[in-house]
Amino acid sequence: MTVEAGMAAPNFTLEANNGEKVSLSDFQGKNIVLYFYPKDMTPGCTTEACDFRDQYENFEALNAVILGVSPDPVNKHVKFVEKYGLPFLLLADPDHQVAEAYGVWQLKKNYGKEYMGIERSTFVIDKEGKIAKEWRKVKVKGHVEEALDYIRDNQ
Repeated sequence: MTVEAGMAAPNFTLEANNGEKVSLSDFQGKNIVLYFYPKDMTPGCTTEACDFRDQYENFEALNAVILGVSPDPVNKHVKFVEKYGLPFLLLADPDHQVAEAYGVWQLKKNYGKEYMGIERSTFVIDKEGKIAKEWRKVKVKGHVEEALDYIRDNQ
């Protein structure tokens, strides 16, 4: 099953880079930008995370929380956050249950090899916990601004 705009966002609890267990429901009453990315410290994922970092205060001003999710373990998230000064939480989904719940754990192809992995995707979840907007197969360039504009225009 995959989720789509208008549906209730599947709740989850994952360990965050700050060592705490974080649930989606912890942020009810706020807009949530939930973005799934393949791997810490890779070029595209670093650019995307830094773009979110650079726009962080603008999201905060719109009562929006940013949460990044990848299959990487917490210790890799900690290093990623420290290296790039990321002001938002990164959540570890090592068994990819949350990625599967959101339909972003996909068969991928790279250099002729097939493997399962995260399809870069972003979901805006509204204050009531419903998926307001989804982007799948995200291209990093300009994406964060697009997400910010969506929240700004749909307050």
